[in-house]
Amino acid sequence: MFRRIKELLLRPFRWLDSGMPMKGKIIIAVLLLLILVGAGYGSFRFYDFTQNNPKFCVSCHLMKSAFEAWDKSEHRMINCHECHHLSVPEMNNLLISFVLKRPTAVPERHGKIIVPWKFCIKCHWEKDPRYPNAPMINRSNLHAKHVFIEQTECSKCHGYIVHKFTPEERFCTRCHQGKEVHGAGMESLACLNCHTDRTRDLRPGRKKCLFCHGGEDVRKELIADASIDVTHYQPGKATIKRAIKIDVPADAPMQFNCYQCHKPHARVRPDWGDCLNCHRKITEVGKHNLHIKIVGMSCKECHKPHSWRVTKESAKKDCVKCHEYREPKKFLS
Repeated sequence: MFRRIKELLLRPFRWLDSGMPMKGKIIIAVLLLLILVGAGYGSFRFYDFTQNNPKFCVSCHLMKSAFEAWDKSEHRMINCHECHHLSVPEMNNLLISFVLKRPTAVPERHGKIIVPWKFCIKCHWEKDPRYPNAPMINRSNLHAKHVFIEQTECSKCHGYIVHKFTPEERFCTRCHQGKEVHGAGMESLACLNCHTDRTRDLRPGRKKCLFCHGGEDVRKELIADASIDVTHYQPGKATIKRAIKIDVPADAPMQFNCYQCHKPHARVRPDWGDCLNCHRKITEVGKHNLHIKIVGMSCKECHKPHSWRVTKESAKKDCVKCHEYREPKKFLS
């Protein structure tokens, strides 16, 4: 059998040696060379098209919607294969599946991660020189907690809508179920209108609340800081205008975070009886017992929210509604 194969392979060479003129041999050699070069070039162009041209992906009609979404996305200048990596067996399986099964829709992923996070960090952590403008996550507490501590895959937030890389405003509730906002006109706010990259625990610091409830100087400071929550999820002008404006004096006796009293995921406006959860023995001080338990007054009637301290000026306006003016310090004795 091997002798027969050898005979077949040697037959063209014997034919060339059988008295063919040199000119004919040169022509045949040139033709063979052109065929080899043409075949090599064609193979290279085909490989380059399938591996480096996004238009190859849309040659399958199933990918039309994904291609259109990609073409409008932040990644439209990035080749599909930069993110989507398939082995040769996987590509062949896809081809065979397409030819034999003729699917009419892209099959469900069933939780499978198509683009692992290790490809995302090549641009968004390691600074790929080809894409110098890619946003970096090196200083982001949001990513430190979710990606590196909790091992959450990037595409779970940035890819659950095909090729829409900036998540929807309330995407957090996909995992943090039951964390809707209740009351006071905050129901439709984006999660990152409150939660911020500026704090280690991602909870809203006081200044983040003042983005809507404070003045323009606070907004300018936070925008200049350029954390993710203000670069992508800044409240609209109508929301800011509608928010109740508050004044927090620098010398206010209580300087803790707003969420100590306000509970947006349960009840935004605090119940003034909650003050006694911290000030448990206040009714034993001065005239507090008389005013709170006997008269039935609420804390805020004397202690104005966010300033809290009863001054001589406020006492002359508030205390005289019920009795003659008295020095605030005498109230404590």
